[in-house]
Amino acid sequence: MPGGRPPLPGDSVILGYSTLFAADAVEHALADADSARKLLLQRRPDLVPRIEAVVARITHGAGDSRHANAALLGLARLGLRHGGFGDDPHDYHNEDHVMELAERRLGRVLDGQGDDILPTNDALALLLFAACHDLRQREARDVPGPVGGNEAASIAETFRILDVCGFQRGPDRDQYVALELMIAGSTFDPRPLPHPEGEAMASVAGGSLARGLGLWLDGERPQWAADAATRRGERLGRLASDLDTANVGEPFPLLAQSALRLCRERERRAGRSLGDAASGPACLGFLSRGQLNYFFELHRFCSREGDRVFGPTKLANGEAVRRVSAALLGRFEGRVPASGQAVLDAFEALCADDVG
Repeated sequence: MPGGRPPLPGDSVILGYSTLFAADAVEHALADADSARKLLLQRRPDLVPRIEAVVARITHGAGDSRHANAALLGLARLGLRHGGFGDDPHDYHNEDHVMELAERRLGRVLDGQGDDILPTNDALALLLFAACHDLRQREARDVPGPVGGNEAASIAETFRILDVCGFQRGPDRDQYVALELMIAGSTFDPRPLPHPEGEAMASVAGGSLARGLGLWLDGERPQWAADAATRRGERLGRLASDLDTANVGEPFPLLAQSALRLCRERERRAGRSLGDAASGPACLGFLSRGQLNYFFELHRFCSREGDRVFGPTKLANGEAVRRVSAALLGRFEGRVPASGQAVLDAFEALCADDVG
């Protein structure tokens, strides 16, 4: 990612990326919550009541139409742009990924924290993060600083979603700032230290940006900690990052399935068919050494809440990750996999055997 400073923000934002990316055809096709609800009722009628049930739990039955509508609009746009409703399907970054964060992982945080401990607006912000943080997955340009281009574009679109769903950048500034920092913090850098762009970026390199977002803000926005909304956004950004990467702390079969989905998406985006020989070595590397690197080197919990809720299961998963990775490498030792699909099939079988 390029170095340098982010653009100067307006009064309601911190980083200023929301002005850099314009609306696209998907935004115009799904301009508001009514159009989103119509699409979802046609294609996935289960999703509307499920999102509304999450909102009802967070609000103790009172409901919140603005947050529900914004979550549904983000969900529908992701499904149309990169999921099962359009012509660029992604195996991982799609409407089902929204739901695993919004229902299963946020639900575990609420269970672990208690519904009355996590403030309602914080939990609603986490729901919107689940729906909106992956809105854009094919941005061709990055932005100044460590925030990814996909994340910056998702911030811009999220702000427009909030606008159209009845939020106002003055009275509701806390939610805008929180979503900006949460989505920015979800930038995931797979590159190991030392950072290729030098010592200046080392504090925010490797894994989720949320872990080092405060350090970066210290240099770019030295007064950020004096603003209560920004302090809240940075704190929620760390918890949001833990929700996004909590596959490490879910039961091992779910962790294995997430690895398979990511592998399929990675090959699709690289233009390699899983049936081709060219896909074999890439899949083998991703599902063996790649999983070890992600699980043990890159991933760290960024919040106390995330560590408390998901940490014990991550600890329990560690040996299974080592066993399956070693067994997969052993399965193909001395020979090149015939195809990527052969590697995926072997990985899935080894995971099933390990669970027993």
